[in-house]
Amino acid sequence: MAQPTPVTGAVRLVYLALGWLFFGLGILGAFLPVLPTTPFMILSLWAFSNSSERLRSWLYTHHIFGPSLQRWQEHRVIPARAKMASIGAMSASFAYLMFFSDLAWPWLLATGGLMAYGAFYILTKPSRV
Repeated sequence: MAQPTPVTGAVRLVYLALGWLFFGLGILGAFLPVLPTTPFMILSLWAFSNSSERLRSWLYTHHIFGPSLQRWQEHRVIPARAKMASIGAMSASFAYLMFFSDLAWPWLLATGGLMAYGAFYILTKPSRV
């Protein structure tokens, strides 16, 4: 895995702060069904990769989060269970917007299009190595 050149100074601190923010959101996602864990851990890994090799290595080899991050980093794998949860959450969110909000139809169409693109991206990734 090619490592980016670490940055210094204030930019490094921004990446560190983002890394910890994404990590914290990922931890919350482990307990809250509406918040995903893995995408935030992937973002955390990216931020740590730009700021701290020690933290990047710690997260990449973490006994809980490391295996899914390694599968993503090396093979772009999204497990079938995660795919089903993502597509289900997007579908439920869109249904809610359609039936229980007064969102104008152009915004509904745009939202549906973005969700469809996200679903397409998720479904085109392998489910296992």
